[in-house]
Order: sequence, then structure tokens, then C-alpha cells
Amino acid sequence: MTRDFAVVGTDTGVGKTVVTAGLVGRLREDGVDARAIKPCQTGYPADDDAGFVVEACDDAAAASCLRRLEPALAPAVAADEVGAALSYDEILRGCREELAEAEVGVVEGIGGLRVPLADEREVIDLVTDLEVPALVVARSGLGTLNHTALTVEALRRRDVPVAGIVLNEYAGETTAERSNPDVLARMTDLPVETVPPLSLDEPSAAVRGIGEHLPRSLLPTA
Repeated sequence: MTRDFAVVGTDTGVGKTVVTAGLVGRLREDGVDARAIKPCQTGYPADDDAGFVVEACDDAAAASCLRRLEPALAPAVAADEVGAALSYDEILRGCREELAEAEVGVVEGIGGLRVPLADEREVIDLVTDLEVPALVVARSGLGTLNHTALTVEALRRRDVPVAGIVLNEYAGETTAERSNPDVLARMTDLPVETVPPLSLDEPSAAVRGIGEHLPRSLLPTA
């Protein structure tokens, strides 16, 4: 049985939401009560990751978001910018409650692991405290070896199990892209999968695309 897990990224804009939507959608198609959980959404309403998952799955129960802030900044910085109270303990408690209500909860990270979340805590602190394994999403091209290996190392130092790596928008057009999957697999001793660029005019394409390109074996199991 697939267990709760986190989808984390090496940076912002690497495709965490697309991967999250695809995995949650596929699980729900299999009859699993899966739910994406966004601890805090910044840049709202222009950015709405939970909303994208809901559209992709065509089901309001497919995702939830605990807090939304308008500035497109790290949560702690965005809260300071607008004078909003943002409590790490409340975010942690809210995530635990959402995980308890879902058959499989998928916690989507915010930017990279060292993004300030609240009360001097970072995204990596939340993943650690939730005691869930992580799936790392990264860019496919030049520069991803360093960022991805450091992300995996940071998780392992916190004793967070890492299920695997997803290189998003993989086109294989450069030597770096073509060699990165094998090099990362050797560097991290993890399975590395690739997802090609997807046309996302319709959010449901994320479910189809991720379903076609990511094996079920990549998901953490209990």
C-alpha cells in the first residue's frame, strides 16, 4: 500500500505541482482516497497549487491548502511583508490532521528545502517533523547534479527516506540532459525517472502524463 509522502523540489518552478497532481490523480483513479496538502501557498491568487490539483483531478477533495498569502515570496517573508501571523506549529498540526483524514496524503513542498516557512523553521523541518519519505523533483538540464545531490544529502542528514528522483521536462536535447539520469543514480544510489515536457492547457494532462512516465514502484510503500 502506498503510504503518505512529500514531494519536494530542488528549487521553485521545477514541477512539484505537476508531479503532485499526477500522482494524486492516478491514486484516486485507482480508488485510493489520496489528497495533496499544500502547507502554505504564496503568490496567491495568481499561483494556486492546490487549485491546480483539484482541476487536474476534477475533484474538490483532491487537495487542500492550509494558508494562502499574496506576495510571491517565501512564506515567512511573505507573512512579514503583509503583517500576517504565520505559525509553524499550526502548519505542522494542520498537515498532520490532513494526513490523518486521507488514505494517502501527499505534502507538496514550497520552493526548495531551505525556504523559510515560519518561526525560524524551514520546509525541511516540516518534512522531517511529519516523518514522511520524500520524492525529489528537479530540473533536467545543466546544473541539476549539484542541486539534486545536495537536496538528497540534506534529507538523509535528517533521516528522511528518499524514494527517488524525478527529472522534469526532460527532452534529452543536450549531453547534460542525456547523462544526468545515470550520473544522479550513481551519485545518490536512487532510482531516477524522467518526465518529458507536458502540454498543460488542460490540468488533467498532468494526470495522464505522470501516469504514463512514472512507474508505480517510485511511490513509497508502507
